[in-house]
Amino acid sequence: MSETPLMKQYREIKENHQDSILFFRLGDFYEMFFQDAVTASKELGLTLTSRNKEKGMDVPLAGIPYHSSASYITKLVNKGYKVAICEQVEDPRTVKGIVKREVVKIVTPGTVIDVDSLDATSNNYLLSVKHLDNKTGIAYLDITTGEFKVLEIEDDSDYSKTFNELYKIEPKEILVEFNFYEALKDKFDDYSKKIDSKVTLVNKLRDPENFLTDYFNIVSLESFGISEAKAAVHAAGMILDYALSMQVDGDLPLEKIEYINITNFAEINSTTRRNLELTRNQREKTSYGTLLWVLDKCKTSMGTRFLKKIINNPLLEIEEIKKRQDDLQYFMDNILIREEIKEKLGEVYDLERLAGKIVLGNENGKDLTALKKSIISSLEIMDFLRETAFFTGIDTKTLTQIRDIIEESIKEDAPFSIREGNIIKRGYNQELDEIFKIMSSGKDYLLEIEAREKERTGIKNLKIKYNKVFGYFLEVSNSNKDLVPEDYIRKQTLSNAERYITEELKEYEDKIINSKSKVEEIEYYLFKEISGKIKEKREVLNKLSEILAYLDVIISFAVTAIENNYVRPEFVDDYVIEIEEGRHPVVEKLIGREDFVSNNVRMDREGNFIILTGPNMAGKSTYMKQIGLIQILAQIGSYVPAQSARLSIVDKILTRIGAADDIVSGQSTFMVEMSEVSNIINSATERSLIILDEVGRGTSTFDGISIATAITEYIHDKIKAKTIFATHYHELTELEEKFDSILNYRIEVEERSNSVVFLRKIVRGGADKSYGIEVARLAGLPKEVLLNSKKILRGLEKRKELIEKTVNVEQLSLFAANDMVEEEKKNLKEDLYEELLFDIENIDINNVTPMEALGLLGELKKKMEEIN
Repeated sequence: MSETPLMKQYREIKENHQDSILFFRLGDFYEMFFQDAVTASKELGLTLTSRNKEKGMDVPLAGIPYHSSASYITKLVNKGYKVAICEQVEDPRTVKGIVKREVVKIVTPGTVIDVDSLDATSNNYLLSVKHLDNKTGIAYLDITTGEFKVLEIEDDSDYSKTFNELYKIEPKEILVEFNFYEALKDKFDDYSKKIDSKVTLVNKLRDPENFLTDYFNIVSLESFGISEAKAAVHAAGMILDYALSMQVDGDLPLEKIEYINITNFAEINSTTRRNLELTRNQREKTSYGTLLWVLDKCKTSMGTRFLKKIINNPLLEIEEIKKRQDDLQYFMDNILIREEIKEKLGEVYDLERLAGKIVLGNENGKDLTALKKSIISSLEIMDFLRETAFFTGIDTKTLTQIRDIIEESIKEDAPFSIREGNIIKRGYNQELDEIFKIMSSGKDYLLEIEAREKERTGIKNLKIKYNKVFGYFLEVSNSNKDLVPEDYIRKQTLSNAERYITEELKEYEDKIINSKSKVEEIEYYLFKEISGKIKEKREVLNKLSEILAYLDVIISFAVTAIENNYVRPEFVDDYVIEIEEGRHPVVEKLIGREDFVSNNVRMDREGNFIILTGPNMAGKSTYMKQIGLIQILAQIGSYVPAQSARLSIVDKILTRIGAADDIVSGQSTFMVEMSEVSNIINSATERSLIILDEVGRGTSTFDGISIATAITEYIHDKIKAKTIFATHYHELTELEEKFDSILNYRIEVEERSNSVVFLRKIVRGGADKSYGIEVARLAGLPKEVLLNSKKILRGLEKRKELIEKTVNVEQLSLFAANDMVEEEKKNLKEDLYEELLFDIENIDINNVTPMEALGLLGELKKKMEEIN
């Protein structure tokens, strides 16, 4: 059997898109054939059928309605597939034979334009990496918002800085050339698994500079300040070429390339972001219980997206920080204005993505009404802030024009579909109004024509009639046919009458018969014309969205500061961290402000290295993390949870907190620990803040102590960074006597009878004992285990004492036996006493029967007799 024209067309199109699942438009459906159908049916849960045999073989077939395709496309893309959308590019009603079809766009994880399928509070980044001349260029863009940024990294032989940026940006898709990917395959694959990102191999672009200048219609890339950043230019050319090839028949909402100088921001590497849980917690991988969760009071999704960027990029310039602080203070002081703007921001839609949809061409009527409402609210916000400089440079006239264009043309209840009419207001277009008039008053219009023709011809019995064969016509009796004017066109002759048509009647018939499709056609044309006018003014929308996102974040900071009693930190040029009554911003929200124990810290050149000792579960990690989080909060322009804070700028916040085996790379806990510490030591400067937790515990005790001591001395002598080192190795506290800048701090513990209470207060001095068994008791270990552990601990402590004593060997041999007998008796009594106390403490007096009580008293009496 020969191949049909349709299948021939399909195969020709599919030939150019072998790596994609092809959505082939057939009427109201997207159809998939052959292996695409098999794959889609499996991944999407579709019914797999087959169509007529082609060349003697069944053709697997699966289809979906085109109007609900977005969710199906999203599912496939999220599973790592590339989807090519093939549309009918001709009107089937006007074409004889096969309708022309073309692929109009290709959807990949980084080029999704259906914003309804995306997380509104996160950017959907496509990113490219290019290594050139010992520099790494990174470009990233969000097709839905028009954000297009580049950066360049130097001195990155191990590519740690490169991947730190990737972890910060979290792109959904990474473009990389084959050779570079092969050289760093393990790193890219590891990243891809951790962040759920797709790596796509692309070819080198020959002349990226000319490609970019042509696209943006500029003379030189100096317009964007990137002419000398060759690696970044290559990355930008690579990503733009790919994005254009995916968005085959549409424009991209890209107006400029923004160069990001990463040296303007404090470095927070991926380990620190994970340890401090800045935007994602380590358990559910959501924002709950993170710094973002505490700060995000934003009313718009634009604000939340901007807040994430701010958290990941603390500032280094004090003046920039003070500018944010001043703006924050303005909204703390002006309560009424703040509350009014909060309410109005709640009425603002996602301007960034609305503007992006208009440029991409996938906007609908509801999007334009949302845009109008957003502009109205924005103008009201601008009026509230007319005495400030927040909206400097915004063209309000253009905003008003956009508002008026939509107000005059688009219905308030415009539908999602732009192909089915009911979008354009009456009175906006004369031709459209005439068609609606005909549709709503057709009978009256025919009577009007009939009356006019009777008067014009003098034929009193002239009638306008209709049948399915001839449509509308004028019927004239034979007795009056001599009065028929020359412009009448004979249509049919009857025995007693003649039937005619006129140009006017023909036009009416065309209009009435084709009115619905005509209305849909005209409304679609007018809608796109209106969108085109707005598209020309998108620059002001982009600027407005930036300002509103910033306002949203600053007001969010103000609300957080008021609700949680935050204070304005003071920045000084001195080498200092001085925090009074500091609190962990997340923990205090989770457990309640009244239950959180605040603490002080002071670090300066005379004391820049804190060795922190104390038991687990007592608050060491919380204390260290809160210092790091307060520093980050301060450098992003927020107020901080403390009674007061006096800080200097830190260039990097480097942490080593907790440890776990890296199963993916096959590294042990100790190897991961040492790798992280190595990275810290190799990248820290005097201006950095280092937080270390239990370094050395992944190996034997003596190895651990020696490594921890050597690391402490190196940081103290060579790097001189402000450092907090929490440890169980009490031996490290001896370093305070040896080094001037090392200070001992400990968690205060109160011992009560046979238990301890962790006060969670940090005080000067080192801990002189461990409370591990007490922590185990609090954690619920069985009584037998706890008692046995105490016996073992006592034996180890005695052995240590014997080793440390410089006692004569002969003396030991003479007196050891008697001493050991007495020691054993003493230990036995102590064990029985502890067991007795343990039993008493664990009696549930509210749930014990009289008989059980007598039995317990008997057991207790017996143990007392054994002790005595």
